[in-house]
Amino acid sequence: MACAFWLNGDAMKALIEYIAKSLVENPEQVEVRETRNGNRVRLELSVAKEDMGRVIGKNGRVANSIRTLLRVAAERDGVQATLDVMEP
Repeated sequence: MACAFWLNGDAMKALIEYIAKSLVENPEQVEVRETRNGNRVRLELSVAKEDMGRVIGKNGRVANSIRTLLRVAAERDGVQATLDVMEP
């Protein structure tokens, strides 16, 4: 499955949705909410309770890798972005 994103508008949100849906058993329960404040973007990722481990990973490694990808994508778009994985 190929995926290309141009970073404007909702592209960061779409990127996080794509990554999360690729990792989880229940992709229909993936939800990403976006809050913008100037040049700062906050994304909140919610997944099914049984998929939390897949998104967080051992010692948070998967979640931190997703955050790194998000920061790189946001930097190319000229904004600062953070990702919070929300408890179900």
